[in-house]
Amino acid sequence: MGDYLSKMAYYRRYNRSSSWSSYRSYEVRGLYNDGLSCCVNALLQSFSATTELLDILNKWNPSNGIEQSNIPLQLRNTLLSVRDPSHPAPHKAFLNCLYHHAIRRYTQQDADEIFHMILNLSLKQMPDHELAQEIRSVYQIEVETQVTCIDCTFIHRVPNSYFSLPLVIHERENTLESCIKSFFKKQNLEVSEKFFCDRCEKKQSCSYEQKLVSLPQILCVHLKRFRNDRGLTKKLDSKVTFPETLNMSVFAAGQSENAASDSPQADYSLFAVIVHIGHAMFGHYTAFIKQTQDQMWYYANDSRVNQATWKDVQNTYKGRETAYLLLYRKKSLDLSG
Repeated sequence: MGDYLSKMAYYRRYNRSSSWSSYRSYEVRGLYNDGLSCCVNALLQSFSATTELLDILNKWNPSNGIEQSNIPLQLRNTLLSVRDPSHPAPHKAFLNCLYHHAIRRYTQQDADEIFHMILNLSLKQMPDHELAQEIRSVYQIEVETQVTCIDCTFIHRVPNSYFSLPLVIHERENTLESCIKSFFKKQNLEVSEKFFCDRCEKKQSCSYEQKLVSLPQILCVHLKRFRNDRGLTKKLDSKVTFPETLNMSVFAAGQSENAASDSPQADYSLFAVIVHIGHAMFGHYTAFIKQTQDQMWYYANDSRVNQATWKDVQNTYKGRETAYLLLYRKKSLDLSG
């Protein structure tokens, strides 16, 4: 308990003394691999680069009695510790906290699943509900599912949301823009998938589509490279090109009539790429991170960090080392200005 209290006192002093820019000016730091923690390590690199998240967590003053298994507490402490060069193991407590929540050492993890688990637990375990809502708003993609009856044309509308945009990719070459357009494309459901129409009061043939309502500050894109093939998980190494700047026009056709028309239509700037290396059942995760202060790319492979280039990032379009999660920041909020 004494060690815990001393740590809490340190972080409170850090919060009081830190200016707006102090924890944004940091070096991408390597994180040692503890029990196949490469997946969490890569995600922590992306969370560390998402200074909007630390802004919110830094508003919170947790009580001394809060449990060590609290995810938002340990995430905040880790993101601050990463910025302290004197801290020898900035993510150790966070890993122990995750291991307490059903994640096991020495097991293969899926980066998108762990990304969702960290965010969902952060929302659930954050006692300040206003801050929890702020965290949600950083990542939440709001859509409206529309199911249209073919017979009476009545549209059944259901609100939905994502923390990452799940994009199906094909075995042929793909572009991020084409995958996004496919996600919002209307499709006719099979006869076996008839939908119960409230107006017709019976099951009818229908069409299905998702309409975009709003996009968040941080847009996470999930390239769905893993799929079930006759009971076996298969990884698609198909080529998926993606831009360093994502133009908002790609979402125009998929916008709902309920979309906020007065919101700024800013483009998105890529700042993190979570990379999967290897096969479906045996792989490794690394991350490319774009620094806000020098606008340079860095490659983090657990404890090793090297300067990289945009060409290096483009090498993850296809092959053995492929992009799996893409994180874009809305340019109007881009810390680079």
